[in-house]
Amino acid sequence: MDIRKVKKLIELLEESGISELEINEGEESVRISRYSSSAPPAPVSYAVPPAPAPAPAPEAPAAAPAPAETGGGEESVPSGHVIKSPMVGTFYTSPSPGAKPFVSIGDTVSEGDTVCIIEAMKILNQIEAEVSGTVKAVLAENAQPVEFGQPLIVIE
Repeated sequence: MDIRKVKKLIELLEESGISELEINEGEESVRISRYSSSAPPAPVSYAVPPAPAPAPAPEAPAAAPAPAETGGGEESVPSGHVIKSPMVGTFYTSPSPGAKPFVSIGDTVSEGDTVCIIEAMKILNQIEAEVSGTVKAVLAENAQPVEFGQPLIVIE
């Protein structure tokens, strides 16, 4: 395998933030890892803070009639450019547990800025803003599963 290809793969590994990359081309293969094989990295776990069970129970009946009154049946999405999930996975608002979120409501973003992460098959995929503007809504909950095409963030 050409050394230029290997260097390019190392650059991609560093830029993407993934921990390991393996490529097979015919009989040749290369495996690049950020960590030595003798000491595997600690697994990344995103802890979901437990929600108090009694508090949501009284609020649920009060919230249920509101969508019925609008007659929409679907969640109301604010106007603006909607960033939708390009894949099925788990939605994360920040690069690691306890870290500052990529964006919050009212933040100004530029096209290409990372707005969230979707983890799919143990790979963290950075989702970038498709337009510049102000974040109007974050529609997905942190550390919750999302579907393909599900609205995540609204930018106006």
